[in-house]
This record gives sequence, C-alpha cells and structure tokens, in this order.
Amino acid sequence: MILTESLSKRFPRVTALDRLSMEIGPGVTGLVGANGAGKSTLIKILLGLSPATEGRAAVLGLDVATEGGAIRERVGYMPEHDCLPPDVSATEFVVHMARMSGLPPAAARERTADTLRHVGLYEERYRPMGGYSTGMKQRVKLAQALVHDPELVFLDEPTNGLDPVGRDDMLGLIRRVHTDFGISVLVTSHLLGELERTCDHVVVIDGGALLRSSSTTDFTQTTTTLAVEVTDTDAHPDGTGALREALAARGITAETGDGLPGAGHVLLFTAEGEETYDLVRDLVTDLGLGLVRMEQRRHHIAEVFRAEGTAETAAPAAADAVRPGPGTGPKEVAGHGG
Repeated sequence: MILTESLSKRFPRVTALDRLSMEIGPGVTGLVGANGAGKSTLIKILLGLSPATEGRAAVLGLDVATEGGAIRERVGYMPEHDCLPPDVSATEFVVHMARMSGLPPAAARERTADTLRHVGLYEERYRPMGGYSTGMKQRVKLAQALVHDPELVFLDEPTNGLDPVGRDDMLGLIRRVHTDFGISVLVTSHLLGELERTCDHVVVIDGGALLRSSSTTDFTQTTTTLAVEVTDTDAHPDGTGALREALAARGITAETGDGLPGAGHVLLFTAEGEETYDLVRDLVTDLGLGLVRMEQRRHHIAEVFRAEGTAETAAPAAADAVRPGPGTGPKEVAGHGG
C-alpha cells in the first residue's frame, strides 16, 4: 500500500524526516511517535501535497512526486485540525466532498447517507456543524474521508480532544473501516495503547527516523508470566492479598498487576509449567475465592520499548507516547501531534 525509500524532508532549521525507508501492507497500520516526530509531514508527502527533499515514496503503486492527483482520487484523508464550516450541515458538507471526489449527484447523496449512518451521525445529519460536539466533528471528518469509497485512508490523530468513551468509539469505528469495508487504514497517534488495541501493524518513528516496524503481535509476544484475577469474599476481604500470601508460602513471589484491566486486583508471577496452573486452582478453591481469569500475560507495546532500549531515543519516544498530559519533558504529548 505504501513504500518509502530514504525519504527525507528538511526545513531551514529542522529535519522532519530523515532517510525513512519502510513498507506498509493492507490492513490497519499505526504510525506512532511523539509530537514533532514527523507523522503529519509524512502524510502530506504521501498525499502529494508536500515535496520530499530527497528519496522517493509510492502510494498504491503511484509515485507521490508525479502522481499526487491520482493518489488523492483513491485515498481518503482525515486531517488532525478542525476544518468544518460551522453553518453547514453534515449532509451538505459530506455530499460536497463526495462531489469533489468525482461522484455524480445521486450517488453522492446515497453514499453520504450510508457513510453518516456508519459513523453514527445519521440522526444529526441536518444540524449545522457549529453546534456539534468534538466527537461529532471527528465523525464528520471520518465520514468525508470515507464517502468516495477509497482504497486507503490516512487518519491524522483521529482521537484528539475526545474523552475516554469517545476514544473507544472512534477506535471501534476505525477498526470497522477495514473489517466491514475492506479499506486499509494508516492512523497516526502519540498514544501507544490506542494502536495496540486497533492496529495489525505498528510503525514507530522518532525525530523523522524509523525506530521499528513490525506486526502488533511481534510487539506483544506472550510471556511465561501468569496473570490471575480473583474476587474478594467475606472471609477474605482482600482476596488478592490472601492468594499472594498463599503463593508466597509455596515459594512463589507474585506482584500486583501494573496497567492490566483490573489493575490492583491482578497478580503476576512466573509460571514454571502445568503444575503452576494446578496450584493456583487448588489455592483459589481452598481459600473460597472466585477465579475471574487466569491467563498468560502479553507485553504491552510500551513495555517492549522500555525493555528493548533499541537506541537511546527509543525509550523516550515510547515513554512520552504513553504518558499524555503536561510535564512529560521536552517532547510534550498533550497537545497536537505532528
């Protein structure tokens, strides 16, 4: 779907991309990096809107330097920043964008209705967009990127400004773009956790250079660490603590979960073999606790980076990407990505 070879983009005082070479296939691909890593610059080059300083790139087999118009006919683009006219309805706007993409009037109206229904805006489609919430505006931007049935869409920071529920809804929509319609997706984010849940493949860039490109499963290999979650009971108000003590009495040191769903109620320890599973089952039964789950744990992408230390830049890039909010150091990730 996308190919770059030694792609560079230099401005007078900064290098946005530095000899970036990568290949991206079909599916949902995440492009992650701290703000200023070069994500938005890369998308503009791939759309044929900004010339590269050196190197080459191709999208859907088309050269970005000479075939930008043909690329934009076959690709959808959801920009990061707000760009919606406030006094126009979602239907008017998306129909206009469909017509701009070459659809005849009747097809544009039909596709607009279908697309707005898909993104959950069908009931609100005739309201002026100036009265929309941030989440609704993001959905309109997603709809206009999809309305002409592209082969590939570029989504630049689609969860910006959304609350946790809005983020989850948007990530679900992005996943369905591929599963329901077969449209491949390149989505940028500075939050590693979002990409881990949504993407088949993850590309990490920092300072315009490639840190790593691999499938999500390669990032999150299953380990021998066992994760166990139990319920509390009247006899054991702290079921997790009771199980930890019982394990310690048998020479197994368990730690409390760190970032897993139900953190604080999950115990993590090394599984030595099948006998460890049997032991946990017997201890939970003897203590009268309820077993919520017992599973081999998977690494989170952020942990992989911290453990790898691929380069001195790898850890800061990953750490910034998973600690949104002010005070994260020189690479602030609370603002807009770029």
